[in-house]
Amino acid sequence: MSKTSSIVAFLEAGIRAEHLRQKAIANNVANLRTPGYRRIDVKFEELLAKLLNSPGEVDLSEVKAQIYEPKQTPVKSNGNDVNLETEVGQMVKNTLRHKTYVRLLNKKYSQIELAMNVK
Repeated sequence: MSKTSSIVAFLEAGIRAEHLRQKAIANNVANLRTPGYRRIDVKFEELLAKLLNSPGEVDLSEVKAQIYEPKQTPVKSNGNDVNLETEVGQMVKNTLRHKTYVRLLNKKYSQIELAMNVK
């Protein structure tokens, strides 16, 4: 895989992960008062780091974001562990990461387009 296509693949994988994380956050907020509901999150960065640190050729199509239950937040009396302030903070961080990935991808495509138009 060329360096340019691997950068594009990395950015696309990041965008997919942030999209999934946004859905997870929305699901957490929707279940804010659901008894027994445990918040969910997305594992992506750890999986990507593990792949990038492995020897040999890197295939970013192998990196798929995974939904999991962290079970690290305090549980309320109804068995629910969703905190609205935490979810809003996560949503802001997620939005910033998503925008960053999209801007970097746009920049990469602009560079490719510029290189194709050079005479």
